[in-house]
Amino acid sequence: MTHKVLLTKEGHQKLTQELANLKQKQNHLVIQIEEVAQPDESGQDGLAQQLKEELEIVLEKIDKLEAALSISTIINRQQIDKTAIQIGCWVKIKLSSQEEKEFEIVHELEADPSLGKISHRSPFGQALIGKKINQTIEVDAPVGKITYKVISIN
Repeated sequence: MTHKVLLTKEGHQKLTQELANLKQKQNHLVIQIEEVAQPDESGQDGLAQQLKEELEIVLEKIDKLEAALSISTIINRQQIDKTAIQIGCWVKIKLSSQEEKEFEIVHELEADPSLGKISHRSPFGQALIGKKINQTIEVDAPVGKITYKVISIN
């Protein structure tokens, strides 16, 4: 069974642009390989081999993105049920130290913790999914268990 990939509008745009960039890189690599595909005295061409390996990685990324985008659905934030945390929600939590933090729960392809975008498949994201306002969550961290309280869901 194929699961839909739920993406925010911004995430879908970012992944579509990344796919376009990868396809440009693919074309550039193919041209480079054709230009340098002349073996040296040993019968091998190190640069061509290196470019082929890079092309292989780019092709794998293209396949992954095309597959994800082909089964993706853009989340309509106005239609999200905000009674429980799910992909597309902004969540404000309070740490036991009374510090508050806000995160957006997103698909793993969109995740960027430095921007507050947490994957729904990360341990923290999994702990948050399905929780409601005023519920507490305990998450195992390298420093031990950390307790969070859900303050708001938007």
